Amino acid sequence: MRDLKQIVKAYDVRGVVPDQWDVPLARAFGAAFVLVTGADAIVTGHDMRPSSPGLSRAFAEGAAAQGADVVEIGLCSTDQLYFASGKLDLPGAMFTASHNPAQYNGIKMCRAGASPVGEDTGLVEIRELVESWTAEDDTVTIPGSDATAGTIAQQDELQPYADHLNGLVDLRGIRRLKVAVDAGNGMGGHTVPTVLGGLPLEIVPMYFELDGTFPNHEANPLDPKNLVDLQAKVREVGADIGLAFDGDADRCFVVDERGEPVSPSAITALVAVRELARAKADGEEEPTIIHNLITSWTVPEVVREHGGKVVRTRVGHSFIKQEMARTGAVFGGEHSAHYYFRDFWRADTGMLAAMHVLAALGTQDGTLSELVAEYDRYTASGEINSTVEDQAASTAAVREAFATTPEVTFDELDGMTVTTKDWWFNLRASNTEPLLRLNVEARDEATMAKVRDEVLAIVRG
Repeated sequence: MRDLKQIVKAYDVRGVVPDQWDVPLARAFGAAFVLVTGADAIVTGHDMRPSSPGLSRAFAEGAAAQGADVVEIGLCSTDQLYFASGKLDLPGAMFTASHNPAQYNGIKMCRAGASPVGEDTGLVEIRELVESWTAEDDTVTIPGSDATAGTIAQQDELQPYADHLNGLVDLRGIRRLKVAVDAGNGMGGHTVPTVLGGLPLEIVPMYFELDGTFPNHEANPLDPKNLVDLQAKVREVGADIGLAFDGDADRCFVVDERGEPVSPSAITALVAVRELARAKADGEEEPTIIHNLITSWTVPEVVREHGGKVVRTRVGHSFIKQEMARTGAVFGGEHSAHYYFRDFWRADTGMLAAMHVLAALGTQDGTLSELVAEYDRYTASGEINSTVEDQAASTAAVREAFATTPEVTFDELDGMTVTTKDWWFNLRASNTEPLLRLNVEARDEATMAKVRDEVLAIVRG
């Protein structure tokens, strides 16, 4: 019998198709989703992976058999699905494995208004229901199903999604920019032409053909090797900026005019400044900005300098969204290039973040590297993964090694963060793999490298 705990993660469902999950299980997930959320109608969408249409339709059938009406918006980015969930005020399900290789697929689920469904907000109950319907031979029997109970209808939400984004960031008056865009054969190739078409932008498209086998490179811009083509294209054509989307286009990475990557922390700070200004213009005295604990020291510094309140949170979209709801935050950013907007139902959208960067760049005469220099004050290691069987023991060894460092502080909001006046590092265990993830930041390169190497020597030794 397949172990559903292997594919039902902290925030979503994700696994290899058909080895770990398949159409019958997708149908069961659809039925369980309706029962757990109590929905009488839902919205679904899917990416360009070969298995996505079949899995998405099976999920819709399972939902309809429990009495829910299903609105299928078809091919879409994940943030387009969140838009539909918000606009229609319906729970939603997006079929994608984001940046994972082609053999994977998954489901990102939300309640009405794009509110997250994670392990603390219904995902465990969904998994347990599906497990109860699954026999030892992997056959699935869903009680109380009626194929005629609910309806399944199609609805196009691409243009309304584009209109909504363009209503939040007006790019019509900016100077003309040359923009290289690497869609990685993912859903950015579907959304970018509609969202950014007709604006003072010369788009230089790369890998816009929808192809879930990812023939050019993985649709994972977090890995530097997947930015190489975009960096080269920016230099080749003299672009003002480069944008790289991941497979489901909910994340966007930025490259400057020199072909150099701009850190997501710098983008978080830049967008935060714009959102703070907008919120203050609307009468908010001290708008709140959320950042996770791995973003740069620069982020809270910039937010405070511009009159905002800072809330630091754990890594992960469900935690960010919960904190945004609790605090009424106007914006939130993560080190992984997830950007969350109050005006987008607190959901993450790489496209809207990219539009903010284009607006900031296009309303002044300088280069992108000059623009973001203010938001790039420290030196960071980036995330470094180490395979470690006993993560707790390794973390304890690191804590002991740094316990006598002068003026050191420890906190365990998410893993272990060790801070001094000149540097900090965070060491976190992966939820799904035998890995420890290390992030280091310091005031200069030499200090960062020294701390990084000391921690890695302990972890890997």
